[in-house]
Amino acid sequence: MPILGIIASQITQHLFAPKATGGTITRVGGFYVHTFTSSGTFTPNQNLTCGYLVVAGGGGGGYGNKGGGGGAGGFRSTVTATGGGGSLETALSLSATGYTVTIGAGGAGAITNDTIPGNKGSNSVFSTITSEGGGFGSSPRSGPSNTSAGPGGAGGSGGGAGQGFGVADVGGAATANQGYAGGANIGAADTAAGAGGGAGGVGTAGSGNRNGGAGVSTSISGSSVTYGGGGGGGGNTTAASTGGSGGGGNGYNSVPQVATSGAANTGGGGGGGGTGGVNGGSGVVIVRYAA
Repeated sequence: MPILGIIASQITQHLFAPKATGGTITRVGGFYVHTFTSSGTFTPNQNLTCGYLVVAGGGGGGYGNKGGGGGAGGFRSTVTATGGGGSLETALSLSATGYTVTIGAGGAGAITNDTIPGNKGSNSVFSTITSEGGGFGSSPRSGPSNTSAGPGGAGGSGGGAGQGFGVADVGGAATANQGYAGGANIGAADTAAGAGGGAGGVGTAGSGNRNGGAGVSTSISGSSVTYGGGGGGGGNTTAASTGGSGGGGNGYNSVPQVATSGAANTGGGGGGGGTGGVNGGSGVVIVRYAA
């Protein structure tokens, strides 16, 4: 290659090289995108204005056939849409220093019937932005009469309430602008549990279909991807118990349908009704800036 061509190529590579390190780096149109599926460090080499998606780990499902579905991890985004029906987040102005990225783990599913609920998902963090882990699904109670399963756990999205024995329990509360509440049980014996809330919709109550709350789609990576689905609620009926779009796990039903975990790196809630409890999905952080 002529010397002028070599010089031009080197200048082009310098001008259009990534302006930061960390995560898996891709070039999409006029942006560089850094995707973190495990914890790490995002380090700009100059001042940058960065958009982001920060999704926390989903909550674990409740134990037993009638355990509540886990809530989705909190969803905060500057691109397309954010969780809980809120307004888009504001981009960050970052300097040339390292910023810790923490990917929240999914909460473990409950392992003991009648006493212990699932576990809340862990928070995901990027710079000053924290997304709240998904709320746990509570485990069912099997008598005596008027025994409460306890409410679903609060979180980015709330977990579903396990089946009580004659006592109505509410779904877990959500965090504003991150997700939606979990579904309630309906208070009668031998019914079903509530589903976990999702980033884009509430979890269904424990009667009829008990599907997890829907997730939310964002195009921050260059194509539309959905994250933050709630876990389906468990129950001894053939009614549908599907995890919410965006990685939510299915709940148990008597078809039989085995409860499944939330999908990794989606923040999906774990399905309710696992014989050993099922886990929420881990979170994800995506950062982008102009090339």
